[in-house]
Amino acid sequence: MTFADLHRGELPLLLPNAWDVPSALALLECGFAAIGTTSFGVASSLGTPDGGRSTSQANLDLAAALRPLDCYITMDIEDGYADDPDQVADYVAQLPVDGINIEDSTDEALIEPRRHAAKVQAIKQRSPDVFVNARIDTYWLGQDATVAATLDRAVQYVEAGADGIFVPGATEPDVLRVLTAAIPLPVNVLAIPGLSLTELAALGVRRVSTGSLPYRAAIHAAARAAVAFRDGTELPAADPYPEMQERLTRYANQKFSG
Repeated sequence: MTFADLHRGELPLLLPNAWDVPSALALLECGFAAIGTTSFGVASSLGTPDGGRSTSQANLDLAAALRPLDCYITMDIEDGYADDPDQVADYVAQLPVDGINIEDSTDEALIEPRRHAAKVQAIKQRSPDVFVNARIDTYWLGQDATVAATLDRAVQYVEAGADGIFVPGATEPDVLRVLTAAIPLPVNVLAIPGLSLTELAALGVRRVSTGSLPYRAAIHAAARAAVAFRDGTELPAADPYPEMQERLTRYANQKFSG
């Protein structure tokens, strides 16, 4: 079984997204075979906005910290932290991971698809075993958010050697059905409220990411816990301290079981 094989199951691969070691350990304990990262969660933990190329070193450190875990790891590397394809390929070659997401926008604006295709091609030439999930931000940014424009970009990324296509922000069943029928690679979407994995499978989706939702839920729960003590209301659910301590002890001793 390879990371690519996980995209060929009866249901889409559900990929939860971590932002640090404790969140990854908790997801591993839930039995997930693969864990991704969220660039928003990593950037936010540093106190910086997402998408500003602020997570380059943090992702190198996080990839090294997660590599010993008994699961596949894929990293969200924003736009690759450079405009030059060779520099992007050099960066990816430093990551001890099974896959990466790389987006075709910089500073909240789409880049020319040929430029993104050049990055994808350079990565695959340098690191052929890394699963490259080429992210198309047309729907995410509301720029050229049409099926035709999205497929035009997808064709170029497929030809460049991408292993998967990620279209965050595409949520309409009719749109997803057309995209998955036309794209000859596993299509990845963000989790869509109201659509189950079974329903997404019927639409042709092969991978579903939780994105920054787990991180945002954790921040919300942390604030709720403090407010609950202050206001004398019901405390939110939380993992017991001994369980979390035991996970970290196993991690420190390099004993990783799900």
